[in-house]
Amino acid sequence: MSHEGIRFVSREEALADAAQDNCLPREAVTPAKVRVHLTSGEGVEIEWKDGHHSKWTFPWLRDACPCATCHEERQHTGRKPGEPKPKPKELFTMYQAPAKPTSVEKIGNYALKFKWNDGHEAGIYSWDHLRRVCNCDACRSTRA
Repeated sequence: MSHEGIRFVSREEALADAAQDNCLPREAVTPAKVRVHLTSGEGVEIEWKDGHHSKWTFPWLRDACPCATCHEERQHTGRKPGEPKPKPKELFTMYQAPAKPTSVEKIGNYALKFKWNDGHEAGIYSWDHLRRVCNCDACRSTRA
């Protein structure tokens, strides 16, 4: 049954869809330790329960914002998560401070939410999302 683009599925169909979505093991998306280097501006580090270690800079995370607006903009322009927007081709471009959060909060037991220095704060960075966009060499080569 569908209505204007909305597809209603049974519980069994939803579970089957989730299984096909390449679900990661629980230990892979459960942090053992999270470090947000807000004061130094270095970025975020996560040690996962499966022993993996992930690290991102703040500008990379801002360019990988998972909110609907940023996700749609990346799809429209063909940018990958973490890839910066192209610089405008103007003679005198305005200075833009590097992306850095002004605050960070933990959302339940599943995510982080940043308020960025550009005023953006819609993205919720779930543990699952962060593990899927892990920036280490091994994870990047697996995705390639």
